[in-house]
Amino acid sequence: MASAILLASLAIQLIGAGLALRVPASGRIRGWAAAAWVFLAGRSAAILAMPGTVPANLFAESFLLVAAIAGCSGQAFAIPYLRTIVQAGVRHRESEDRLRTIVEGTKDYAFIALDAEGCVADWNTGARRMFGYEPGEILGRSVSVLMAPEERSAGRSRERVRAASSAGRLAEQGWLTRRDGSRFRGDVVTTVLRDDAGPPRGFALFVHDLTERIGLEQQLLQAQKMEAVGRLAGGIAHDFNNLLTVITGYAQMLALRHPPGHPDRHRMEEILRAADRATGLTRQLLAFGRKQAVQPKVLDLNAVVVDVERMLRRLIGEDIELVTDLHPETGRILADAGQVEQAIMNLVVNARDALPRGGRIRVGTSNTDLDEAFVARHPFVKPGPYVRLEVEDNGHGMDAATLSHVFEPFFTTKEPGRGTGLGLATVYGIVKQHNGYVLVESAPGRGSVFRIYFPRVWGRAETRAVVPTSAEPASAPSAETILLVEDDASVRAFARDVLREAGYQVLEAEGGEEAIRIVGNHTGPIHLLLTDSVMPRMGGGDLARSLSAQRPGLRVLYMSGHTESDTVRRGDLDRKAPILYKPFTPSDLLRWVRQALSSAA
Repeated sequence: MASAILLASLAIQLIGAGLALRVPASGRIRGWAAAAWVFLAGRSAAILAMPGTVPANLFAESFLLVAAIAGCSGQAFAIPYLRTIVQAGVRHRESEDRLRTIVEGTKDYAFIALDAEGCVADWNTGARRMFGYEPGEILGRSVSVLMAPEERSAGRSRERVRAASSAGRLAEQGWLTRRDGSRFRGDVVTTVLRDDAGPPRGFALFVHDLTERIGLEQQLLQAQKMEAVGRLAGGIAHDFNNLLTVITGYAQMLALRHPPGHPDRHRMEEILRAADRATGLTRQLLAFGRKQAVQPKVLDLNAVVVDVERMLRRLIGEDIELVTDLHPETGRILADAGQVEQAIMNLVVNARDALPRGGRIRVGTSNTDLDEAFVARHPFVKPGPYVRLEVEDNGHGMDAATLSHVFEPFFTTKEPGRGTGLGLATVYGIVKQHNGYVLVESAPGRGSVFRIYFPRVWGRAETRAVVPTSAEPASAPSAETILLVEDDASVRAFARDVLREAGYQVLEAEGGEEAIRIVGNHTGPIHLLLTDSVMPRMGGGDLARSLSAQRPGLRVLYMSGHTESDTVRRGDLDRKAPILYKPFTPSDLLRWVRQALSSAA
């Protein structure tokens, strides 16, 4: 009886001291049960050692060793060990408190404690935020309620528990469901909790929401895809420029041999019209591939919108309201005005097509600073000051599948014959060529908004020059000699025929090395080098430098199917050298040749 009273007294004191005691899996402690050193007012008060069988939920199994050493009469010997054990228990409780604080404060990961039956026993703030349940709504319920319906019906929660019980730990991805029914992909790590080698007494789940990571991966894949398609589009456009040079050139030469009204002239004019449309498509491909020639200037974006507004109203029709919302303090951008106008028109036409029964289109401008939070959501964006252009409509909107392809060339949701699928691709290329970004938000029935971000610059906006549209007539040629170097045989033959019909003497070569041999063997003068800029083995720049050293005073005119920047870079050209861009007509060629011959060497 006295032993029972002492045991009860010690239990009360231990509980009052706030000790958390671990218990063995057996549930009972046999033999010398325990010994404990109890603090009262900071000093030792008593030592208890009791033989026999004692309930294990009262004493820690770690006391057994001390009790065995101390025995019933070894109180003085046991005190130092008991002090160490009790202090370790206090530190263990403090460690548990710190761990709970860390787990509770982790908001990006969900921690879910399950009992042995797979029901939720506890979870942290991150789990509440991730799944949307309050503790009272979820505690005691099966963890399967957090899984997507298809995984729930397939018994994935039971499979996960069995696999974790067998292996000790299971890491996998799965579809999960929030309280509002929305789904997300998550990393789920399941760890089994057990005492010694006994059966599981519960499980710990750590869940990480992969929505943001998957979104970033999709952005990366989309950017890589667009880059690859852009390179392909630019290469195709370059090849088409060579073909169109030949088609357009010979069609124009043949058309001029017949008087107006002649059937053959009419046929040639139809060929020229078709070639002109193909040239327009090629320019759009070059724009998408960021390979279109640009002339950037410091621009006032508001002024560009005002200049193009009248044309926009003619494009959209009377049943659509066009609203301009231009911030008066909008900053300056460094851009090609013609290309910015093209981007605005393409976006407005796209918005118009989304409003078959009329509606509203808003074109707005504003300043914005893209911060680190914005960059975290869009990893390919550089932080800093930008000028934003928005084109918004209240049309039928786009679903996620359409949005994933919206900037791809030749992708269109319109009926056959109503669009080329290059409008938004052109916008994408123009914006990227200006080191900007274009983003789109849309949903079915909620309209669309396209946002373009141009890097902001400081300086006075330049006045746009008026370019004359009438071509300067070519002067009558003299008997000059022209060295024509072009690796494309069809383009070379066309240029040779045009120049010879105009009275020039033409020496022709397929490449730089052949051209150097021809110059070495030619004893007469050579007045002009007309060369393609980018060729195999030796580019136009290297050829011009080599021949100019042999023939001082030699004038140079380059031809190119690439953009200005690509031509100068890949051909290693002098930036001041004149460049005739393909496709060109016979009159274009003769005019540029005449100007080059008339200029100072």
